[in-house]
Amino acid sequence: MSRSTAAALPFGLTEEQQTISGMVREFADSEIAPHALEWDAEHHFPVDVIKKSADLGMGGIYVSEEAGGTGMGRMDAALIFEAMSTGCPSVAAYISIHNMVAWMIDKYGRAELKEKYLAPLVSMDNLGSYCLTEPNAGSDAAALRTSAREDGDSYVLNGVKQFISGAGATETYLVMARTGQDGSRGISAFILEKGMEGLSFGPNEQKMGWRAQPTRQVIMENVRVPKENLLGEPGQGFKIAMSGLDGGRLNIGACSLGGGQSALEKAIDYMGERQAFGTELSAFQALRFEVAEMQTKLEAARSLLWRAANAYDAGDPNTSLLSAMAKLTATDSGFDVANRALQLHGGYGYLTEYGIEKLVRDLRVHQILEGSNEIMRVIISRKSTGVG
Repeated sequence: MSRSTAAALPFGLTEEQQTISGMVREFADSEIAPHALEWDAEHHFPVDVIKKSADLGMGGIYVSEEAGGTGMGRMDAALIFEAMSTGCPSVAAYISIHNMVAWMIDKYGRAELKEKYLAPLVSMDNLGSYCLTEPNAGSDAAALRTSAREDGDSYVLNGVKQFISGAGATETYLVMARTGQDGSRGISAFILEKGMEGLSFGPNEQKMGWRAQPTRQVIMENVRVPKENLLGEPGQGFKIAMSGLDGGRLNIGACSLGGGQSALEKAIDYMGERQAFGTELSAFQALRFEVAEMQTKLEAARSLLWRAANAYDAGDPNTSLLSAMAKLTATDSGFDVANRALQLHGGYGYLTEYGIEKLVRDLRVHQILEGSNEIMRVIISRKSTGVG
């Protein structure tokens, strides 16, 4: 069992969950971590390695077994994404997004849609992208303006989606578009395919982090989509979009813990190798106390994340509150631990070859996406006080 996996098993996990966590960590150690710095430097999207993870069931983690998935729960997913992120948070986070698309099709799709789109996603023969955010509709997703107009046996879509992970490299696009009135009730969900006439992509965004996955605009100019590609019912799109957020927040929190754990491990190794004033850094009590605080911070966040994941699996009515708390805590903690690990490396932490600065860059965006941490505070305060 790896050091990271051992750190993540203080209570309540089954033997099967421990095995899953260890298996994914081994995959991350062998297939992802050795290449992460190169992928980051070259802005390379490792599609071959991502598809290889399908052999472990990573293409349909919580897709039902009846639909060809592994049928696991959100607690299992939290373990998976933490372990995967020790190799590269950017790659792990994309796999989380792919799984959200597959899960939504499984949950809301008619039999024909599942037959056509779900099996290739579960096998990762096709990869998926989730298209909600727009240039002027981020946190206020209900204000989206992408339109879907009925025309015979089709809908015609026009609009632009912003910050779409995998865009241009993936084959399946789950798009939220307005079919009716302003506000959340006028939004519907559609499945689009790469290659549809009028569907194009902006340039790959030049980002601070998450460079191992492309981020582009998805541009729709009179894209004709068959009516059978409507996911769920007309006007159900916002509900579908929101249904993925609790799970997405747990996943991005888990990715933050994995990145933070990797940074902590690198710092501990460095302290055992580096000397100052003729003494190993690990002999300095002040630095050992820093490590103690970092480890405690990760473990506290991990416990809250597991609490929220178990609540999700149990159908607890407090799931949204707990997921917001877990996302806020885990993303803040993961970034803080990575930043402290950089400081413990001194000037070497600022160099790309040690991998610490990459983790800092990758984890910074986790405090923004899946609902910014400011929005998490709004959710927590409203659900805690009943005001707002």
